[in-house]
This record gives sequence, C-alpha cells and structure tokens, in this order.
Amino acid sequence: MAETDTALIRFRDVPLALGLLSRLPMPVRDTARGARAAWAYPLAGVLIGSLAALGGLGALWLGLPAPVAALVALSLMIALSGALHEDALADTTDGLCGGWTPERRLEIMKDSHIGSYGVIALCLSLGARWSALWMLYQVSPATATSALIVSATLSRAMMPLLMTALPHARTTGLSHNVGRAPGSTAALGLAIALVMTLLLLGGAGMSAIAVAALTTLALALIARARIGGQTGDILGATQQLAEIAILFSLLA
Repeated sequence: MAETDTALIRFRDVPLALGLLSRLPMPVRDTARGARAAWAYPLAGVLIGSLAALGGLGALWLGLPAPVAALVALSLMIALSGALHEDALADTTDGLCGGWTPERRLEIMKDSHIGSYGVIALCLSLGARWSALWMLYQVSPATATSALIVSATLSRAMMPLLMTALPHARTTGLSHNVGRAPGSTAALGLAIALVMTLLLLGGAGMSAIAVAALTTLALALIARARIGGQTGDILGATQQLAEIAILFSLLA
C-alpha cells in the first residue's frame, strides 16, 4: 500500500511490529504503514512473553529451581527482543540524568557509548525483573506464566500511547521515521492489551493496568520537561519501566 494508506488494521501490521520489536525473522518489505502498525505492538508482546514463559516452564520441567527458571525466562525475553528496550533504557537514563540542556540530553541519548547512569539502570532493571519473576515462580508456575505474558503485552501497549501523546523530540531517528501514531491506533493497541490482561489475571489485572499507566505518565512528563517530547529511546524505556511496575504489582 502507499503511504496514504489510512486503514486502521492491515494484516501485515503484525509482522511489521514483530520485525521492529523482535529478532524473529519476519518477511518485512513494505514499511510504509509506519506508526499505523503500532496497534500490533501488544501482539508482539504476546508472542515474546509466551515464548519466554515456555522457556521458564521448560526449566521447571527439567527440575531446575525457581531462580533458574526466572533467569531462563528473562534471558529469552531479552534475546527475543534483541535487547532493544534495555539499550533504550540505558540511553534514556544517561541522557535525562546526564545533560544540562535538551540539546545535550538528546546528544547523549544518541551516543552509542554507555555511561554510569545507564549501567546502573540496566543492573537495577535486570535485578528487579529477575527477583520479581523468581518470587512469582515461587507462588506458582501459572502465576509466573500469566505475569510474563501480561507484562510483555501491556508494557508494549504503552508505547503507542506515548507516540500519540508526545511530539517528536528530534527530527531524525527511529521514532521520527516510524511517525506519530493516530489516536485510534493507540486505542486499539491498548484495548488488545487490556483484554489480554483481564483474561489472564482477572481482577488482579486492574492493579497492573494502573501501575503501567502511572509509570508511563510519569516518564512522559519527565521526557516532555527534559527533552520536549519522545524518541525511540523514551519509548523503549517506557516499556522497560512499565514491565517492571507490572511484575511487582502482581506480587502485592
């Protein structure tokens, strides 16, 4: 389709989302849909979370303890996404914490080198997710499985919301090239994630939804104040922080 394609849903949006957000081999040739394919980001999360959950269950089936099952599941989550969002979290933390002006913060975020803030953020993120999954596996394998799928799905639904709500902070980069998601696109992605969350968690899913929304709002306000909008790094950091918040909400 041409770039004027304004349909809410196209079948190829799913492989487009997977091609962008994962390392899974996808036959992606036409990327003209851009941000209009963002409604499928939660579906990419469903697949990534499900595959990671299968890995965790496989570890338990082999007789491995809960900490190792949690590590296997977390490692699969990272490998399947190509550490895309972890890299974004590190860059975002370096930029937002390390610069004195919006221009300098954006420059730091674009730099491929990682600083102290980024290293600390990655260590805390990995430790938080591993410990949360460890405790969830100790509750029950079913609880951990649902948590993995929901956290991967709901956190990725936050990304189109930011793409709609915030302007681009720079005129180049991945987020700018993808474009600004229409409100209907973000709403559809959120609806998919909400249905999946409530189906898997029932009433307990309400707390997960609430903390994901609050985490996204907080980062959106910080990004707006510090760099004037969103970038691909901000979107990836939002996914990471929302995922952590969701996992810990399920331990409450």
